[in-house]
Amino acid sequence: MPELKGECLCGSVKYSVNGEIGDILHCHCSECRKWHGSAFRSRTTVRKKDFNWIEGEEFVSRYEGLPTSIKTFCRLCGSNLISYFRDNDKRIGLPLGAIEGDLEKKPLCHIFVDSKANWYQITDDLPQYLEFPDVSRNIHK
Repeated sequence: MPELKGECLCGSVKYSVNGEIGDILHCHCSECRKWHGSAFRSRTTVRKKDFNWIEGEEFVSRYEGLPTSIKTFCRLCGSNLISYFRDNDKRIGLPLGAIEGDLEKKPLCHIFVDSKANWYQITDDLPQYLEFPDVSRNIHK
């Protein structure tokens, strides 16, 4: 898999991923909607050991007020960065909006659709699940 690179909106924080990404999911939970200010978050996971801050790590701030994860963001522009999982220190959550270039994988499904914004209608043919699906192989492994 080719190296992936991402950065925040202002370009102060840059990172790379040198390894396989997990399944791509569209998450509609209220936490993701609030964190991203949109109808859903397109996300994946990567092995923590495959993730590297390239520059600007000093601009990364943390929000630790959630029971399942620690969210990070650029303290200069507010861009959402990675998530650390409280129950798995080997993988991190990676929002796909900041990734530069093309991905080889495509989205697998929509999750937490019972929490989706009532003003948004899912119009694609991807499977929809009320929670994490059993079919996703690489969410937290």
